[in-house]
Amino acid sequence: MSSFRKALKSRQRNHHERSQPGFRKTIGLLEKKKDYKLRADDYHKKQNTLAALRKKALEKNPDEFYFNMISSKLEDGVHVMKKTEEEVTEEQKKVMKSQDMKYVEMKRVAEAKKIERLKGELHLLDTEGKQKNKHTFFVDSKKEGFTFVRSVETFDLASHLNTAPELVDRVYNRPTLETLETKSIKGAVGPHNIKKLARQRKHQYKILSQRIDREKKMFVISQKIQSRKDLQDKNKKVKVKKETLYSAAIYKFESKRKR
Repeated sequence: MSSFRKALKSRQRNHHERSQPGFRKTIGLLEKKKDYKLRADDYHKKQNTLAALRKKALEKNPDEFYFNMISSKLEDGVHVMKKTEEEVTEEQKKVMKSQDMKYVEMKRVAEAKKIERLKGELHLLDTEGKQKNKHTFFVDSKKEGFTFVRSVETFDLASHLNTAPELVDRVYNRPTLETLETKSIKGAVGPHNIKKLARQRKHQYKILSQRIDREKKMFVISQKIQSRKDLQDKNKKVKVKKETLYSAAIYKFESKRKR
């Protein structure tokens, strides 16, 4: 039976509402059923909301209390928290500032210790293994019996350093020929392992530079906290240098004899 009903519904005619009659165009738009449905739903929704609020007000406990009742106020129909002034003495403010400065100084010292440990592990070697510093060799042209230009052209750096020509550009771990002949090489020898160690060393140098920058920023923060703490004194002062992103302000205080 259900399939028969569906077949009938598929063949039945769709009934449409009539359009706006021409003689009542001056009166206004004729409300259709869908318009009435929207208006009725909105009306019932508002009535249900009012009924729920009325019921909540009737069932409210008269002894009910929330701290927001006394710590908030209405501004343009919106609840806003009242601003409470902190009752802190000048001495308490100084102690709080000193605690903040001690914490920042503690973190800065910890960062400095980590920097020293990283420097001790890396020995400040170049990450790429290429020499950047200058190394001057003095050639005695008179003793060797050559002119200066000829001595410079024929100067062999590898033989002078007594090492292999492939190791001349290395700034560290440059063994001599005798060491290469008598002792076996320990550690990473393959090109893949050497590249991997170079990447790890580069990463360690990046971490070291970040820690150095962090330590500098903490030092500036501690200096600024100290300057703000000094400004709480009632002595006369003159600003010598303005505060910047990388340095605290400098003040010159009037010398005052203490009892």
